[in-house]
Amino acid sequence: MVLGYFFTSDAGGKKGHTAAMLGPPTFAKGTLKAPGTSFLTYPGYGANIDVLQQRAAAVGHFTPAVDIDGVARRVPVLVDYQGDYYEALSIAMVRALFGFPDLKPFIPDYGRIESISIGDMKIPVDESATALIPYRGRQGSFQYVSATDVINGRVKPETMDGAIVLVGTTASGLMDLRATPVSPVYAGVEIHANMIAGILDHTINTTPPYAMAAELLILLVAGLLLSFLLPRLKLISSVLLSGGLLFAILAFNLYLWHHGLVLPLASSCLMIPALYIFHASYGFLTESRSRRQITGLFGQYVPPEIVQQMSKDPDKFTMEADSRTMTVLFSDVFNFTSISEGLEPRQLAQMMNEYMTAMTAIIYQSGGTVDKYIGDAIMAFWGAPVDNPGHASSAVVAAMNMQRELERLAPRFIGEGWPALRMGIGINTGVMRVGNMGSRFRMAYTVLGDAVNLGARLEGLTREYDVGVIVGETTRGAAAGICFRELDLVTVKGKIEPVAIFQPLCRDEEMDDAARAELALFHEVLPAYRNREWEKAASLIAELTRLSPGLRLYRLYEERIEYFRRNPPSEDWDGVFAFKTK
Repeated sequence: MVLGYFFTSDAGGKKGHTAAMLGPPTFAKGTLKAPGTSFLTYPGYGANIDVLQQRAAAVGHFTPAVDIDGVARRVPVLVDYQGDYYEALSIAMVRALFGFPDLKPFIPDYGRIESISIGDMKIPVDESATALIPYRGRQGSFQYVSATDVINGRVKPETMDGAIVLVGTTASGLMDLRATPVSPVYAGVEIHANMIAGILDHTINTTPPYAMAAELLILLVAGLLLSFLLPRLKLISSVLLSGGLLFAILAFNLYLWHHGLVLPLASSCLMIPALYIFHASYGFLTESRSRRQITGLFGQYVPPEIVQQMSKDPDKFTMEADSRTMTVLFSDVFNFTSISEGLEPRQLAQMMNEYMTAMTAIIYQSGGTVDKYIGDAIMAFWGAPVDNPGHASSAVVAAMNMQRELERLAPRFIGEGWPALRMGIGINTGVMRVGNMGSRFRMAYTVLGDAVNLGARLEGLTREYDVGVIVGETTRGAAAGICFRELDLVTVKGKIEPVAIFQPLCRDEEMDDAARAELALFHEVLPAYRNREWEKAASLIAELTRLSPGLRLYRLYEERIEYFRRNPPSEDWDGVFAFKTK
């Protein structure tokens, strides 16, 4: 019979008359030299009564090494009490089973006990001389037999034949229940059954001396790998990488466990999710900041719908200067100076606010970017910051809608005592520089280039031809589905090369047969005019004037033809009209 006893941290809690009631120590003071081992030391104990102690073949303590979280994972193979070393109950029972062979500690050069052997059975221990409990599973992994059934003869003899029997308590009130990794409530007696089975089956694992170094290496490699790759991966790839790395570490740890080695796992399992959460949080904050920057930078130029689209992928958009093919629009109110002089400042402000709001809304609806307001003028462009392959068509349609909206506003303006406004719009397409430009005092997202300057010149020509919109030849070629009237071949101030200018009339499907016939007739005037066929040109213009008597364009050509009849142009005249003013 092997009896158990316990050690306590209460120095005054000794039970038993003398320390001799603990039985002889496994290693007496001074016989075990292992300076690298930090044995668990207790100042008190609870021993058996004398009559039982005298009849016991051996004794051993059943005090587990409870971790900081209150869970019993290890058993002290040897405990230090007043310099003597006492063995655990499970060790004493195995020794009793094999005739009490000596315990043989294995102490390498570094002075710490690495294992303790009972015959050919080796028990690996850590720096505190404690061994990991090889739990088989939840409570009940070993057969339980009621003491009452044994006493009353209700247990078959063969049940006990050849068995190692541990007598203990499992009732809650008897205070021998422990928290273990396999169950929060676990009978303490079964802990020793697990230890005995582990010793006999050679299934007690060990934490190697290099465990801390291995843990640091795993943390370093995994941390560097995640720190380098996570910022470069998308969400799904980041989740797969983090999950895969965590799975690999768990699998590696499980592999070592099955080969008797125990490495710390909690630090890796905490670090990988922590790094992923940090990366995801940082990415979220960075993306939110980028979205706020996009909103702040472009919110004053483009409609909210486009800002929202840009904020979904802010890395694709920048205010850095770039060169691209785009379309620019300039609009200006006719005779604004005289209009402003005839209104009170408050009335003028109200009228211009309504006018600018209506025009800007149309530009926004067509995907345009408002560059700036210059008094009564509006400058806008299409093709940046969001790419728009149909930028020319969008700009031309927006211009026609702006003219229609201005006509719709006329009755309201007159009702308010304001004049009905008229405006001219110039549109041109070409290569432009777009980006944040200006001075160190003030920057603006704008466009620059010859194509931009030509667009401004075309707006000025609307007064000469008395038309609402004039576009350049490049815009006319890029704007599909719109019917244009060629107005003239001109050179504008600051340019030498002539450019053809056009007036957008409507969408192709909106033009009726009469208007189409009139347009075709006017397009016969231009070649006759440029070929100096004055009679033919005059006849065609006369017919057009009868169709649309109030059109300023027809009167303009009528006057030119009459002038050239009296004053024939030089031989090198090519039909180009040169404008000397803006």
